[in-house]
Amino acid sequence: MNPEDFQETISGHLISIPEGGFAYVPNPLPPRNLTWDSGLIEVLSLADRALGELAGIGRSLPNPHLLVRPFLRREAVLSSRIEGTQASLADVLAFEAIQLPLFDAPHDVREVHNYVRALEYGLERMSSLPVSLRLICELHGILLEGVRGEQFRAGEFRQGQNFIGPPGGSLATATFVPPPPKEMMETLQQLELYINEASNLPPLIRLGIIHYQFEAIHPFPDGNGRLGRLLVPLLLCAWNLLPQPLLYLSAFFETNRPDYYANLRGVSEKGNWNAWLSFFLSGVSSQAIDAAARVKRINDLRENYRQRFQQGRSAARLLQVVDLLFARPLISVRTVEEELALPYPTAERYIDELVKQGILEGTGKARNRVFRANEILQVIEKSV
Repeated sequence: MNPEDFQETISGHLISIPEGGFAYVPNPLPPRNLTWDSGLIEVLSLADRALGELAGIGRSLPNPHLLVRPFLRREAVLSSRIEGTQASLADVLAFEAIQLPLFDAPHDVREVHNYVRALEYGLERMSSLPVSLRLICELHGILLEGVRGEQFRAGEFRQGQNFIGPPGGSLATATFVPPPPKEMMETLQQLELYINEASNLPPLIRLGIIHYQFEAIHPFPDGNGRLGRLLVPLLLCAWNLLPQPLLYLSAFFETNRPDYYANLRGVSEKGNWNAWLSFFLSGVSSQAIDAAARVKRINDLRENYRQRFQQGRSAARLLQVVDLLFARPLISVRTVEEELALPYPTAERYIDELVKQGILEGTGKARNRVFRANEILQVIEKSV
C-alpha cells in the first residue's frame, strides 16, 4: 500500500504496523466533510422517492413472504458471484426443491445457500437483538459454515493483519491494508454505536457511510464483502425503510464493479465522501426501480394464474399450489406434499395439472425430479 496515495486525514489515517508498512484506520463516524451540493441532494431525493415507492408496493403485497423469497435468493447468487462463485439461481432453487443434505450440495451452491440462511436468520434475529457486533459475528458464522474461509474461525473477528490485493499477493504488494486487530476493535465498537444512535443525517446517507466503514475496517479474514452487502437489506428493514427485504445492491455493484472499488478507495485516499455517496445512492435508485418493476410483474402474473384456476371443485387447494410456486419457482412433488400437508398422490395430481396447463415444466429424471415455473423465473432473472 503506497502511503503517498492517502493524502487526506479527514476520513482516516495511516499507522505503521509490525509486519512492515502501513495500515489504514478509518476515523469515527459521521464524516466531518460532507458537502450538501446540488448533485448529492438531487441523487438523494431520487433515491428516497424510488425507495418510498418500493416500500409502498411492499406494504400492499397480498402475500409478501412468498413473493419476496425468490428475490432474496437472487441476491444471494449475485452477491456470492462477486466473490467468484458460479452457482445460478436455478442451481440454488433446484437444491432446495430436492432437499438434499447441505454437505451433498456443490460447493458454490452451499456458499449461496449460506447467504440465504444468514439473511433470513438476521431478519428474524433483529426482533430480539439490534444490529450489533454480536449479530454480525453470528451472521458471519452462518456465511462461512462448511465453505471456503471456514478455516479462519468463522464467526470471530480476525486476530491478525489482513490485506486486499491481487490473488497470490502479499502484504508488501497490497492495494489496501485495513486496521490491525487492536485498532480494528476500536473502530468496530465505534461503528456499532453509530449504527444504533440517533442521527440528523438522512437514513440512506447513513447507510452508504456505514457500508464504506465496514468494508474499510474489513474485520474478518474472509467474507467481508458478502457480509457488508448483506447488512444493507438488514438495516433497511431495521430502520423501517422497507417492510420486507426487497432492495439489494449486489447487481448494481457487480455491473459497476470498477466504479464501486474506485469510489470506496476515493474515500480512503482523498476523503471524497460525496462521490461515494452519489454512487451508492444511484445504486439505491436503480435497484429500487428495478425491484418495484419485478415485484409488480410477479404480482400481475400471480393474479393471472389465480384467475385461471379459481373455478372448479379443488380450486382452493390448487391455488395454494400456485401461490407456492412464487416462493419456490423450482419445486418437487415432495415439497408440495410437505409444505401444504397434502397426500403425495394429491400433490402429484396438482403438479401434473400445472404441467398440462403449461405453467410447470418437468426437468431431470424421475428420481429427484424438479419442475420449473419458467414464467416466474424469467421475471426474477431477466432484465426489466
